[in-house]
Amino acid sequence: MAITPYQAPPPTNGHVNGNGQKADFVVAHDVVKEFILGDQFVRALAGISLRIPQGQFVAIMGPSGSGKSTLLYLLGGLDRPTDGHITVAGREVENLSSEDLAAFRRETIGFVFQAFHLVPTMTALENVSLPGVFIGMSREEREQRGYKLLAAIGMDDRLDHRPSQLSGGQQQRVAIARALFNDPPIIMADEPTGALDSKTGQTVMKLLRWFCRSQGRTIIVVTHDPGVASYADRIINLKDGLVVEDRMLRPRIPRVNVWRTVEEALAAEADETHETVE
Repeated sequence: MAITPYQAPPPTNGHVNGNGQKADFVVAHDVVKEFILGDQFVRALAGISLRIPQGQFVAIMGPSGSGKSTLLYLLGGLDRPTDGHITVAGREVENLSSEDLAAFRRETIGFVFQAFHLVPTMTALENVSLPGVFIGMSREEREQRGYKLLAAIGMDDRLDHRPSQLSGGQQQRVAIARALFNDPPIIMADEPTGALDSKTGQTVMKLLRWFCRSQGRTIIVVTHDPGVASYADRIINLKDGLVVEDRMLRPRIPRVNVWRTVEEALAAEADETHETVE
């Protein structure tokens, strides 16, 4: 069954510059995050600034404790910075009320985590459809959309399976479909392949790249794995809460306004050469 592809929202609040080009969609300026852990003072981020244009696939790398997950959670509105400014899709995230912040996350960000966070007593279809409950969708409407999302990623033969009946890769596909339920322009993933074997991890990364290339979604992935990072357009390296390297792997490829099958997308990605990341 076909599903309408994600259509990038019209640019607002300066999302297109004077030359008619896409401007920055995610902006962090001098972002600092500090907290107390036990009896220790921790400065997780020490003044990070970055800009990410709409439709770019970005990998954030760094050693353990470098601040990469902290940065992702701040960009996604899961936490607030101690100092600095964050603007996502034209909204100043650090100034939003708790209610507005929840609405921002629901409408703008799709989150994917290493641990999947699926509800064990729910089927694949029920897990994917769960976000519809919180926005007042009827059961028929949310299950119809959930079915389309699962079908689009090749999981329509596992609708009634619970997480314990699915492989790790299948569970992560369900988690990705759930992240897409509210049609967010941004997907943020924290170590999405960390609990998967290498072959399954490659399939998940090809799927994320497909959403970037075919639909123009902005993808931000935190990883310690160079193989995972090689699927990105750009790699940002952190160390001690600072950006120490920011480099492009490949130019952005114009998105194709078609929703291809997963099989076609994965076959196309298999033919593409990924740069080895040191």
